[in-house]
Amino acid sequence: MAEPERVVDEKYHREHQSLPNSPRRMSSTAEGSKARPQPQESSGWFTIPAPLARLFKKFPLLMYPPNELPARSPDIRHVPTLYVFISDEDALKGLPSFNPSCLKWQTFLKLAGVDFCVRSSNNHASPTGALPFLLPPSISRENRSPRPIPSNKLEQYGLDNGKSRLPEGPSARLEAYESLLDHRIRNAWLYTLYLSPANAELLTNLYITPATSSRPVRTTILYQLKHAAELEILKSTSRDTINPADLYRGLKEAFHALDAVLSDEEWFFGSASPGLFDATMFSYTYLILHDGLAWQNRRLSDILQDFPRLVSHRNRIFQRCWGSSE
Repeated sequence: MAEPERVVDEKYHREHQSLPNSPRRMSSTAEGSKARPQPQESSGWFTIPAPLARLFKKFPLLMYPPNELPARSPDIRHVPTLYVFISDEDALKGLPSFNPSCLKWQTFLKLAGVDFCVRSSNNHASPTGALPFLLPPSISRENRSPRPIPSNKLEQYGLDNGKSRLPEGPSARLEAYESLLDHRIRNAWLYTLYLSPANAELLTNLYITPATSSRPVRTTILYQLKHAAELEILKSTSRDTINPADLYRGLKEAFHALDAVLSDEEWFFGSASPGLFDATMFSYTYLILHDGLAWQNRRLSDILQDFPRLVSHRNRIFQRCWGSSE
């Protein structure tokens, strides 16, 4: 299921249909045909005027390549660059992204011990059509455009290029708890940020104002984001309508189950070090309790604070990855 914040950046491709052939027109008289040769008219519903036809021959149409790298991408990168939803100011400081999907991989790469920098971007500028994506380092101008790495390959990249040893791959038990993150926690997040009227200003500040200054375009983007969030929640819950009380009840049940799994351990599933699941959990718990987002509807925060062990887990991840308290 696509991220709602990505919906305005999806690329729609249409197949071009050739115009139907039309019969060639005959000259009005046979004598006219013999008097002067009639130029052969191209098939179709219209004919390009001769001056334009000559111009097109001098300047043929071009086939454009896929999206290029962001214009601000440096010519030479000595470390990988992770492009995420983040303000320019926070990117310079290397702070966490405000988008859960981006923050998940930003945190995972830090846990893996990958040395990288972050840059602000959006889905329009992404060669893959979505954020996050990572550009490997380039050491020369001749090798300045390595292939970008999409999010579904970042786990393997971190395992191959990181300095830290992470927990082993997913198990059936882990996958069962991942569904709590992907559905119950995510649904409550989507409703609170995208559909709760109290957080309309926050949504606008994060995703709409940075995208455009056009009021009509902002209105369109806002509608598309809300519509995408609504559709995703309805599909996930298999309901015809959204009931906020049910979503928050599901969120609390998910936190209760995850709190029991974490228990008094430092990391989930008793691992010696935090892994991808810890990063995914952090991507929500950090943002839910992040005062800098100025939440007006604080139901997510109120529920999470009933589980102090999950809050402590959040703080340990932040300390491990960013090395300081908030």
